[in-house]
Amino acid sequence: MVKSMGASLYVPANHKYLMEVANGERMGHVRSLIFCTEDAVADADLSWALFNLSVVLANMRTEGVAERFVRVRNPEVMARVLAMPGADKLAGFVIPKATRYNFDAYFKQIRNTDHMLMPTLETAEVFNDWEMRQFRKMLEGPGVRQRILALRIGGNDLLALLGLRRPRTMTLYRTPLGPVIARLVTTFRPYGFVLTAPVFEHLDLPELLDQEVAEDLAHGMVGKTAIHPSQIAPIEQHYRVKPNDLAAARAILDVDAPAVFKMHNSMCEVATHRAWAERTIEQSNVFGAHHEHPPMSSAIPREL
Repeated sequence: MVKSMGASLYVPANHKYLMEVANGERMGHVRSLIFCTEDAVADADLSWALFNLSVVLANMRTEGVAERFVRVRNPEVMARVLAMPGADKLAGFVIPKATRYNFDAYFKQIRNTDHMLMPTLETAEVFNDWEMRQFRKMLEGPGVRQRILALRIGGNDLLALLGLRRPRTMTLYRTPLGPVIARLVTTFRPYGFVLTAPVFEHLDLPELLDQEVAEDLAHGMVGKTAIHPSQIAPIEQHYRVKPNDLAAARAILDVDAPAVFKMHNSMCEVATHRAWAERTIEQSNVFGAHHEHPPMSSAIPREL
C-alpha cells in the first residue's frame, strides 16, 4: 500500500526551539519533521547544530505526534547522529545527493537498526536515465527495498545544476524539471517506490502553490516538503479526498462491483483502477475528505 505523507517540514538542527518542535509543543499539527544538518545549516554552525540535536534526541519524547527524521550532511554526520543517545527515537534519515555511488556508505550504517531512509535525488545523475535505472536496481536489492520509505526530489539543487532558479510565474512542471520529474515517476513508481515533490520556495504566492500541489498529485507524488509552517495547511488540503473520488474508490472496491461501470460520468474499471482506489481510501483515512457531496444523480454506479 502506498502511504501518503502530506507535508514534511524542514527544521534546521540549530533551531532554538528544536526541542519544543520535536515534542509537538510547537507546530503540533505537523505530521513529518525533518531536522536538517545539511543546506539549512552553515558550515560554521554545524558543531553547534549537532550539539543541539544531541540534546534534543536525548530528551525528546519517545512517541511524538510527528514522524521525526534527520537530514544528514554526509556519512560521517550520520555516524555521529547514530551514536547519540536517543537516536532510536528517530523514524529514519534523509540522504542528501543520493546516488548509487554513495548510497552504501549510508545504508550500511542503518542496516541493523529500524531506521527508514529517504534518498534525495538531486545530482547530475538524475538527468541520466541509465543512471537512475541502475540506482533503482540497487534499491531493489535484498534487505534494501523495505528500508526505502520514499525518494525525495531536490528541485532547487537540480535547477542549480542547470544554472536556473525557480520562477515566480509558473510551477516547477513548466520548467526543464517537468519532464525530468515525469521520467523519475515512470522509472521508480512501477517498481514500488514512491516519490515526494520538491519545495515551493515562495511564501507569498499561495495560488501558485495550490496549482503546483495539484500537479504534484497528478504526477503521483505522495508528499511535498514545506519550508515554513504556513505552507502545511495549504499543501495538505489537497490531500483531503474529494467526495466523488472517495465514492468512486469505494464502488470500485465493492466485491459486487461490475468489471466496468459509469460513475460521476466517468468510466470506472475495477482491474485497472483498484490500486488508485486503495490509495484513495488510505489517503482519506489519513487526511480526511472534503465535505461537499456529489449530486446523487451522478453518484450511482451504472454498468456501461
